Amino acid sequence: MSTNTLTTKRFVIRKTLIGTNTIITFTNKKGITYKYDHDAIYSKFQERFESMPCFQQYGNYTNSNAVPAFARELSEVTK
Repeated sequence: MSTNTLTTKRFVIRKTLIGTNTIITFTNKKGITYKYDHDAIYSKFQERFESMPCFQQYGNYTNSNAVPAFARELSEVTK
């Protein structure tokens, strides 16, 4: 399976990206760059994302400042 890459300005988990084997890179306002495996993060916290009102209504979860604290220490996230 091929790997897709996506560069954004924020941490994002989107329903449309689930199962697409996407590696996301984003740089926050402080200039810190993060890289993470979208599917690995979603799989690990699927219940959490699915229960969020923003994910239910808009189909995505974003954080413009950093990787969320609950996912920050995972091996799938690198600085």
